[in-house]
Amino acid sequence: MTQESVLEALKNVIYPGFTKDIVTFGFIKEVKIEANSVAVVVDITSSAVEVRDELVKSIDIELRKIGATDIKVAVNQPKAPRQASNSVSGKNIAPQIKNFVMVSSGKGGVGKSTTSVNIAIAMAMQGKKVGLLDADIYGPNIPRMMGVNEQKPEIMGNKVLPLKAYGVEVMSMGSLMESGQSLIWRGSMIMKAIEQFLRDILWSELDVLVIDMPPGTGDAQLTLAQSVPVTAGITVTTPQEVSLDDSRRSLDMFKKLHIPTAGVIENMSGFICPECNTESDIFGMGTSTVMAKEYDTTLLAQIPIEPAIRIGGDTGMPIVYHKADSITAKRYHECASKLIAFMDEVNESGGASNAQIQPTTPPGVSACSTPQPAPKKESAESCGTGCGCH
Repeated sequence: MTQESVLEALKNVIYPGFTKDIVTFGFIKEVKIEANSVAVVVDITSSAVEVRDELVKSIDIELRKIGATDIKVAVNQPKAPRQASNSVSGKNIAPQIKNFVMVSSGKGGVGKSTTSVNIAIAMAMQGKKVGLLDADIYGPNIPRMMGVNEQKPEIMGNKVLPLKAYGVEVMSMGSLMESGQSLIWRGSMIMKAIEQFLRDILWSELDVLVIDMPPGTGDAQLTLAQSVPVTAGITVTTPQEVSLDDSRRSLDMFKKLHIPTAGVIENMSGFICPECNTESDIFGMGTSTVMAKEYDTTLLAQIPIEPAIRIGGDTGMPIVYHKADSITAKRYHECASKLIAFMDEVNESGGASNAQIQPTTPPGVSACSTPQPAPKKESAESCGTGCGCH
């Protein structure tokens, strides 16, 4: 036996839940051969015991096929998170989902959807049951990035089955529309669509649903926060000050909506040359750190510009899966691990709640139609409710 023959045999070991083998993923870290004895060291991203046991069994089977009789497999994996009850108060229209992550940005074009895709896949690779909801109604790019843009979801009764890719359940308005079709919707229609994406999609009992939000701080964000208890909010920004200015509004929104802030992801933070693999500062790096401290949160990750990210997004081959050994993929995995740890902390301290931001008027009733104290003096400027009707 040679190292080459061992690695060739291990290419038949598929990583549980995926279609890719552990050699291609870059999970084999060491191979030692002595006569018919083989020792293998494997580093994986999942903390699940069942994933480890399945890999050990499959490796043993494949190595015995090539003549190994004494096989030792060491699997290095992250520490399993502590289980905690997810006690929730307020409203939750998708109770089968344990955690909701709102991925937000103050402005468009900062890489929010790319971030959502790669973090969702990274958490799935780390053993979590993950869903990805593309709530960016006007610009639904997730289907292309996940490689499901040619697929249409199945209907089961009055519900819609989410699509599946890379171990992640996926739903997007882009999967329900014809390619190139525009949506000219008012805010109330956006709000209704987001509620239906949560209520009328047959999501599994997920550990986490990653929600790619439209840019800004408007109806969509408020509707989501009032519909489900959001466990973690993430703001995606680029290093330029013009982006940071808008990102501050996004972080302020998390505070006003009582959403626990997991942190900031600085995208396009440096450029990695595909030829020499060196990193250069072209837009500024680390400028988000000061902003994160202002809002008592942390910088979760600095994701560089890398041609493979763009190629992966355009071709439906996300970098975290197809270039698992790249610097960028490793940073996404680190970010996913930090996010999982943050959600565990939130749940251990009682869980997220949206009770404080529920509407105070009945559905379909405006603030102007509710009984109000008579104003002290007549005025043509306002009805006295602060609703801006005059």
